[in-house]
Amino acid sequence: MALRGPSFRLLRTQLSHTCQQSRAQSVAVLGAPFSRGQKRRGVEHGPKVIRDAGLIDRLSGLDYSVHDFGDLNFHHLEKDDPYMDVKFPRNVGSANKMLSGAVSRAVGAGHTLVMLGGDHSLAIGSVSGHALQCPDLCLIWVDAHADINTPMTSPSGNLHGQPVAFMLKELQDKMPDIPGFSWVKPFLTSRDLVYIGLRDVDPGEYHILKNLGIQYFTMRDIDRLGIQRVMEVTFDHLLARKQRPIHLSFDIDAFDPSLAPATGTPVNGGLTYREGIYITEEIHNTGLLSAMDLVEVNPVLGANSEAVEATASLAVDVIASSLGQTREGAHPSIDEIPAVKDDTEQLRL
Repeated sequence: MALRGPSFRLLRTQLSHTCQQSRAQSVAVLGAPFSRGQKRRGVEHGPKVIRDAGLIDRLSGLDYSVHDFGDLNFHHLEKDDPYMDVKFPRNVGSANKMLSGAVSRAVGAGHTLVMLGGDHSLAIGSVSGHALQCPDLCLIWVDAHADINTPMTSPSGNLHGQPVAFMLKELQDKMPDIPGFSWVKPFLTSRDLVYIGLRDVDPGEYHILKNLGIQYFTMRDIDRLGIQRVMEVTFDHLLARKQRPIHLSFDIDAFDPSLAPATGTPVNGGLTYREGIYITEEIHNTGLLSAMDLVEVNPVLGANSEAVEATASLAVDVIASSLGQTREGAHPSIDEIPAVKDDTEQLRL
């Protein structure tokens, strides 16, 4: 049976330990200005342009207590030679270790965490830090790309195409000892993960997805099934056996490039605005979102200021709808409609 609507919301249960706390009123925003997981500079400015697009005001308007923890200050190692064709391994490993600790502390303090990237290699730190506090979490990965290459299958060696491989227990024996990553221990199984929006999958990734039986939805699947059914199956797969915290990792290139042009690896035929926002609205409606990433906004790659503003504004919409903004509008609660005053009262006024 599909989990949806009011019947699903009745099934919500409180989560264990720190994840048991209500996150309804407290959001932590954490910037991770980092670009070494890929070759295009500029994505390190993503946190700034997303904030400049009005993120904090938007979240505050949803009646959250918003804690903006600013940006992490990453130390860049000058000497960081490739290892097995993996680019900048020590820098990426070090940045993610710092991010993991910061995410763990924010989630442990009872906040819903919003991580602003930066490139998608940062998910290694974000999701692992979340898992330190919520070890039973599940992961929804919204992206044009699967980002599940191992160092042995990656065509580019860029670590933003490999973060999920570091997380999965089933791939532990396929992962060499990469410098900078000795602190990472796999913490997810293939059953804990769902992909939405795929349309550019490398051969090695396709083999991994099929061999491990990972649940994924390509854009063709979304065309065929519709986004409502995709989300029903997603929740059935991840939550039917047990209600647990959700980590949403959202790459802005999941959207069609006509909507999100300022990004590093755009692929035609992506999500429409309505499909992307429906995904996040439904995740919010579960009541189980505990942390999220919004990554790969790159203002340097926008053809003009309008392209950058459109991409950053879209990122704000994704985050806000994940946290309760609805397309009916966010309104203060009103207990009752004011009564009409009679003529006598009006005359006295």
